[in-house]
Amino acid sequence: MHFVFTEEQAMIGETARALFAENATSQRTRAAMAADGIDAALWIAFCQELGLSGIGIPEAAGGAGLGMVELAIIAEAAGAQVAALPMLGSLALSAQAIAAGGSAEQQAAHLPALLSGETIAAYVHDAGLTAEGDTLTGEAGFVAHGASAQLFVVTSNTGAWLVPADAPGVTVTALTTMDQTRPYARVSIAGAAGKPLADAAAAIAAAHRAGFVTVAAEALGGAQACLDRTVAYARERVQFGRAIGSFQAYKHRLADMMIEIEQARSAVYWAACAADEGSDEAALAVHAAKSFAADTFFMCAGNMIQLHGGIGFTWEHDAHLYFKRARAIQSMLGDGNWHREQVATMILGEAA
Repeated sequence: MHFVFTEEQAMIGETARALFAENATSQRTRAAMAADGIDAALWIAFCQELGLSGIGIPEAAGGAGLGMVELAIIAEAAGAQVAALPMLGSLALSAQAIAAGGSAEQQAAHLPALLSGETIAAYVHDAGLTAEGDTLTGEAGFVAHGASAQLFVVTSNTGAWLVPADAPGVTVTALTTMDQTRPYARVSIAGAAGKPLADAAAAIAAAHRAGFVTVAAEALGGAQACLDRTVAYARERVQFGRAIGSFQAYKHRLADMMIEIEQARSAVYWAACAADEGSDEAALAVHAAKSFAADTFFMCAGNMIQLHGGIGFTWEHDAHLYFKRARAIQSMLGDGNWHREQVATMILGEAA
């Protein structure tokens, strides 16, 4: 297969990269980290001025009617700048769940506000959640941007519900976490009333598919940025009268990063294409993409710190932002071992 972006997809990528390069600066990202982890001005520009929030949402549900490939392009551009946005929880997980499994009334009530950025939603998954009718009890420990959300999409292994963040019985506790560009919260639900989504299975499947593709694409963008920034540093830093990038051992590390990134790129866009085409390989592909891209990002972020030398270990340098995001992505939405187990089970069946 020879995969190339269409002109429309290339234009979307250029627009997104320009937006994040201009606005998701180190200074603005660090300011967002010191607050609630959201660059509010960038979020409004992303959602309202450019309308990028509707990518991946069907036109019938108020979106742009594009697919996972376009969503991956946007997520890759955001990941390259470690943008402080609630895109994963609010759009890739929650909005996708409502668009796929919500009734027409639920979609009309919630999607316009989510796509405009006026409302932020967070995705709460608790496999052990109990439901007595529409009364829910459960807890999730790591909910992305949970403390900033006005709406929760709550799922378990048996259902999916919409729960307002201010509903009686809901307690949200902000957590101190490593990646401050995507803060987490603990969400406890003790007898809160939830409105069930019309098709819980479709909602959960769509959320997980979009979530896996989004974090994999974010990881790809972050890994590429680590390589690009390290190459630029290697050309500027001089030791023993030579640019450090001219030393063989240094070049080998850069080459290793590039090889892993290109493999991750293939995995990410294979997963996005398979999801858009409804391929039988889609389920396997999204698991493979998430695990491989996350590991690649972590490797590249670690190399970025080491190859920058002493400056790479300081708080003033942005290398630690990439390293923390990479480590967080490795753990969220299932770690690499879990995703590889899913792949092994799909390929080998009981032999796995």
